[in-house]
Amino acid sequence: MPGDRKRKTEPWTAEPRGILTSVSRLRIPDYYLEDCRMSEVRLPAKTFRDLLEWHRAHEFVLSIYKLTATFPRQEVYGLCSQMRRAAVSIPANIAEGFRKRGKADKARFMNTAEGSVEEGGYYLVLASDLGYGETSGQMTSLEEVSKLLGAYAAAILSSDS
Repeated sequence: MPGDRKRKTEPWTAEPRGILTSVSRLRIPDYYLEDCRMSEVRLPAKTFRDLLEWHRAHEFVLSIYKLTATFPRQEVYGLCSQMRRAAVSIPANIAEGFRKRGKADKARFMNTAEGSVEEGGYYLVLASDLGYGETSGQMTSLEEVSKLLGAYAAAILSSDS
């Protein structure tokens, strides 16, 4: 029972008990995670590579490169090129927007990335309809990126700084 455990007065401890977070390198005792079901504390990002949104978008790009490598030769300068360009645009705009100082500038780059998400979604539908491969995995990944980007853009716009 959670009430039977002896609780420490400090929530963060370096004791070996608990979950080691990958970001903070602190151990969070299990009893502090029971109610919130949290496994990781996210600290403020220092570079774009610290953003979960960027990582998921980058993984999507890698999967698009693998998919398009199997396309017919006549699509090298057509659909293949367009899909890769749209996919690369997503994490590139996240990275570029990360360094912008104003909320409006940051949000503008996230909006551009969201536009590229939609463009990439259409290209996946087209590739599937043309019989160029199974795209459901990429579509699922793209939907996750879209949700993350939407939440990130909303957080930027609602922040005080």
